Amino acid sequence: MTAVPLEPLPEDAAPPVIRPQLLVLMFCGVHLAAPGSAVSTASLVDVLTRAGVGEHAARSTVARMLRRGSLERRRIGKHSVLSPGAHIRSTLQEGGERAWRSPVNRTWDGQWTLLGFSVPESRRGDRHLLRSRLQWAGFGLLQNGLWLAAREVDVTALVDRLDVLDHLKVFRARVAAPTEVAELIADAWDLDTVARGYRDFLARWDRPDPLAGAPDDLARQLWLLSEWTTLARSDPGLPVEYLPSDWPAVRAEHVALRLRARFEPRARALAAALVEHHRRPVHSRPVDVRHESE
Repeated sequence: MTAVPLEPLPEDAAPPVIRPQLLVLMFCGVHLAAPGSAVSTASLVDVLTRAGVGEHAARSTVARMLRRGSLERRRIGKHSVLSPGAHIRSTLQEGGERAWRSPVNRTWDGQWTLLGFSVPESRRGDRHLLRSRLQWAGFGLLQNGLWLAAREVDVTALVDRLDVLDHLKVFRARVAAPTEVAELIADAWDLDTVARGYRDFLARWDRPDPLAGAPDDLARQLWLLSEWTTLARSDPGLPVEYLPSDWPAVRAEHVALRLRARFEPRARALAAALVEHHRRPVHSRPVDVRHESE
């Protein structure tokens, strides 16, 4: 299920695929970060419809996130409100820091983090989750079972709750002759795909009036944050001296930061009219979503 683009895009820029769930997470990360902040179901649906999601899809997204625990519903007296779950709050904070850390690695110290793992075939699910987390952290697959990243990575925190530490070997190392850094990068990462993502981003956003069909800056903000976060997941943060001189992440980062600052004041004012603040009184209680209509 995807949100639909709000305006025609240039022919050379494919429409982004953004799940409504990601739009919700961006809203939570920016506007529901304060303890006790919450929003009604109707207001959250309104936020999604502003961003181009149909009402039925918006309500289905909220219901699904409640079932998964990404959102929590609580009663404050007779009033029901939504807020991000505790685990989601910490994930959003970490993800926000990761997304807005510069993708242009200008201060590389020449060292790589190497990680090898051998997880039994019987634990295929853990292997899949481990690979996903490694990719999120900027690792590239050099060869079967051997991954590397161009920075120091706290692997223990990265694999938290996966129970795979006994199957990992982690090193910090430098390249030695005859191996060339450029060869490592070409083998472990698809730079063309990463660059294409940035060029598509620029085609959509590096314009005088980006996302002109959106109803307001709150919708623009959520789309911008969602797209940029998606790009951040795919950028390994490679040393700039080994990337093409016209590497598009440089311009894309400039555009993203400028637009984030441009949209923020009006988006915050619009969100403030929807967000409620509670002290989580003792008589408030979580709602069992299994027995409550969405």
